[in-house]
Amino acid sequence: MRAFSRLLDRLTLTPQRNAKLRLLVDYFSATPDPDRGYALAALAGTLDIRLVKPALLRELVLERMDETLFRYSYDYVGDLAETISLVWEAPEEGEAYEPRLSEVIEELNGLGRSDVPAHVRALFDRLDTSGRYALIKLATGGLRIGVSARLTKQALALMGDVDVSEIETLWHGLEPPYESLFSWLEGRGDRPELSTPAIFHPVMLAHPATDNDLEKLDPADYLAEWKWDGIRVQLSADGAHRRLYSRSGDDISGSFPDILNAVDFEGVIDGELLIGGTARTNSPTLTFSDLQQRLNRKTVTQKHMTDYPAFIRAYDLLFLKDCDVREEPLEDRRERLSEVIETAARERFDLSPLVKFDSWEQLDSLRKDPHDPVIEGVMMKRRDSAYQAGRVKGPWFKWKREPHIIDAVMMYAQRGHGKRSSYYSDFTFGVWTGEPGAEALVPVGKAYFGFTDAELEILDRFVRNNTVDRFGPVRAVRAEPQSGFVLEVAFEGIARSKRHKSGVAMRFPRISRLRQDKLPMEADRLETLNAMIDDRG
Repeated sequence: MRAFSRLLDRLTLTPQRNAKLRLLVDYFSATPDPDRGYALAALAGTLDIRLVKPALLRELVLERMDETLFRYSYDYVGDLAETISLVWEAPEEGEAYEPRLSEVIEELNGLGRSDVPAHVRALFDRLDTSGRYALIKLATGGLRIGVSARLTKQALALMGDVDVSEIETLWHGLEPPYESLFSWLEGRGDRPELSTPAIFHPVMLAHPATDNDLEKLDPADYLAEWKWDGIRVQLSADGAHRRLYSRSGDDISGSFPDILNAVDFEGVIDGELLIGGTARTNSPTLTFSDLQQRLNRKTVTQKHMTDYPAFIRAYDLLFLKDCDVREEPLEDRRERLSEVIETAARERFDLSPLVKFDSWEQLDSLRKDPHDPVIEGVMMKRRDSAYQAGRVKGPWFKWKREPHIIDAVMMYAQRGHGKRSSYYSDFTFGVWTGEPGAEALVPVGKAYFGFTDAELEILDRFVRNNTVDRFGPVRAVRAEPQSGFVLEVAFEGIARSKRHKSGVAMRFPRISRLRQDKLPMEADRLETLNAMIDDRG
């Protein structure tokens, strides 16, 4: 437990990505099983301590502390685990308890509901401040230390000298404490056998299209599709094993049983998750705000599925049964995909239609005036492109509707006024600039409206749980390539400005969507904003 709490402390205080990777590799290499496996699960978000919730922790601390004083302390500190670990009376010198991480987790998960409060109370009394902090972070699953699941997988790849795609391919077929995975990475055992064949495969990503790109490309070499305003998903089906994954590999199957129950084919499909009716049923596609009614729900009722029916607009095929078709040309994969979708449930699956065009000018005209408000641009894909993991320059491009929407990263937050005085509701956001490997965020605007009250709760909670510095009334929040909060920002216009560090100024910026499905590294770059100005002439 002490080694894990030290790891958390050091990760919290280490901003550099490569330094975090080194800390993780060193910890995984030096820590025995099953402790390191449980630590991995905690860092990657797959650890489940079922009966220890934030409400219970608040109840325990309020047994020993005035509620108003605790509320003030929590508001000042901004993190529940840090607050409780600091205000709880420390054990006498020499009486601190140093259990193994695995011991703590297995004991907690072996308790009945009525036994949990007393056990946690006793642990708090015996652990030191760092141990209490680590325990609370483990129990609540909210580490927020700038380490994403992707970063932990990259650390494992470094440890075992394998490609990170191998880790991602295995990941969803394994369970904590991952002893077979570590055995393989250390050369002591065979590659793990998966508990489910319905696994996630790293997705292929597109580059933003620029005028320079288009000048070098022949339209005849590319197919075009509409870029739909949903979320990227991957459906994996192998017999009775069916899973739905987000673009980052998170298992979201539980939120969409209506889709999984309709699967009657085997293979792996890449597509867009949308709400409404498929083109095959001649029903309208609903907006992203409707999709948000279904996202991140642990329990989905029949009413949710009736009011917000989900479907997949498929645009690529990775596997057909057990046949890997990723190396086949896109046109061949689409032909196979068309045959799969033709016999699939018509209310749950349709095929992303191709956009006919003869020139980039013609496609540009279609892009600027799409026939459906749920379209946010076009995708261009080489006809002969293989399906390759990651963002490979050349095969795929995305060309969003000009020029009023970008993805930015929240950098700073400040409390609002009036009824929002208790919330962090004024946000400064930035985009990336700099050379690859040395990217940095630069602020490009501020926004304080465009979100709902429910979304404000999410934003406020993120600020309080991810504050890394304070400047008077302003809080700086965690904003790193792998850890932070991505905001979709809409604005009416953009111009050059000498008053702003970024050199650009937005007109009427507003937060149009919370992009919790994206990593900060996927946000836009300053060059994109400058190109918007240049394109306007």
